Amino acid sequence: MKQFLLTPSASKRLIGKVLAAHPAVRAVLKKGTLVIVAGTTNGYVAEEVLTSIDQAAGFSREGFFRGVLVRPGFDIGERRKGKFPGDVIITDGRWEKGRTIFDVADDLDAGDVILKGANALNLAQGHAAVLIEHPQAGTAAAAIRAVTGRRTRLIIPVGLEKRVAEDVTDLAAILNAPEAEGPRMLPIPGEVFTELDAIALLTGASARLVAGGGICGAEGAVWIAVTGQDEQITAAEKLIRSVEEEPSW
Repeated sequence: MKQFLLTPSASKRLIGKVLAAHPAVRAVLKKGTLVIVAGTTNGYVAEEVLTSIDQAAGFSREGFFRGVLVRPGFDIGERRKGKFPGDVIITDGRWEKGRTIFDVADDLDAGDVILKGANALNLAQGHAAVLIEHPQAGTAAAAIRAVTGRRTRLIIPVGLEKRVAEDVTDLAAILNAPEAEGPRMLPIPGEVFTELDAIALLTGASARLVAGGGICGAEGAVWIAVTGQDEQITAAEKLIRSVEEEPSW
């Protein structure tokens, strides 16, 4: 067994790197539509996926988000001003620049894949939820229409830093109450994909979250214990070392 530290940015890069190799993603890049909904984690996913099909030119993670959480007093306005490029929509291996999930949601089918991030993760249950500020529930509602209406596959790339202790349905009931203030919450029905899943998928090793936190750039970091055969642990170490110095977003 070996232990490793992953900062939030390293975790995002790890998730992006491995999702680009995910069998479902590779398959839909050949035939079908892949929707990568804008978000900070999905910015890394989009970058890695587009690089894998030699179409990364013109893509930037800068501005690739809608709602975003920042520290009190930080102004995100200039960073995103005029830079939202749309979601990344790839149909039959071709990036359709400038389109969003709203342009394609009603045409998605069972062979297609949506990648949509989350704000809350109950790791034990494998359930995730998103914070909602849009009065029609935004991109989450568009994704759910395709998932529940036509069985489009939904994968939820989400870092362990977003873990919560309670059932996300119970948390949503609290945040959505008429007397509550602030963002609402919507549990989303999909396949959670964390750093632990990324390590397992690409290396065959088993990974566990055993601790978290830190200082000097390690705030929000997670401490991962990896177990497996020698070659699996070696592969996991190589994978983690390849992303561990990812600069903060």
